[in-house]
Amino acid sequence: MVTVRAPATSANLGSGFDVFGLALARPADVVHVEKADETTITVEGIGSQYVPEDPRKNTVGAVAEALDAPASITIDKGVRPSSGLGSSAASAAGAAVALDALYGRETDPEELVRIAAKGEAVVSGEAHADNVAPAILGGFTIATPEGITSMETSLSLVACLPDIVVSTRDARAVVPSELSLDDLVGTVGAAATLTAGVARNDPELVGRGMADGVVTPTRAALIDGYDAVHAAATAAGATGVTVSGAGPAVLAVCQDGTTEAVASAMIDAFAEQGVDSHAYQTIVGQGAEVFV
Repeated sequence: MVTVRAPATSANLGSGFDVFGLALARPADVVHVEKADETTITVEGIGSQYVPEDPRKNTVGAVAEALDAPASITIDKGVRPSSGLGSSAASAAGAAVALDALYGRETDPEELVRIAAKGEAVVSGEAHADNVAPAILGGFTIATPEGITSMETSLSLVACLPDIVVSTRDARAVVPSELSLDDLVGTVGAAATLTAGVARNDPELVGRGMADGVVTPTRAALIDGYDAVHAAATAAGATGVTVSGAGPAVLAVCQDGTTEAVASAMIDAFAEQGVDSHAYQTIVGQGAEVFV
């Protein structure tokens, strides 16, 4: 048996739609695999009742097929489905790394990212790598069709997950198909600022670079209480706040020592809107870890 811990992730980070991703130290999925004649899937943990165990409908089944690595696979969900924290990506990434180790393939990590992205297509309809890249490689990642760049960074974060559901397909449906030249210039500038902030471990620059007037407003409208939570987190000391992935989780970048105050403010703001939530105080994490 091979066991892999695969982290939750936050994609987009405001200005990096379908490109930027960040691994979180917590929460995480744990994937166990054993060789078998055909692939079977068992799902346990948070929200497991909403995850199909049919290999044809599960991200992990697509990964096993792509690797030609049949196995008995058990997924212990620590990342809630439809959370905006890369739940399907954590499972797909964990399975890709675990099956590769189980069969001794020693596949290049970037190729494993592409394989795990095929699993993502089962959920979102598109094989995008913005979540699976950090789930496998860790840190901050830039995923484009030309390749993947990964960078280590040190940032304090709060991921606040409200007790509501936003599906990835619904969140993609509201994304504008066109943007103005001014919006393009603003997005490029913000993305460049965020990248510089990551390289410098500078939460102020990262927060400034999360600003986005194109995708984020359309997705924020799907999250009850988002504006109030954004304002509360900022008032409590967050340097930047945005929708995590497709939502409904809200991600805040913080100065060291302020995560507790920011987390409390975000929970209270959701509560004032009649929404229960849970906040993960975390940091930028590592990629998938193998335990044999």
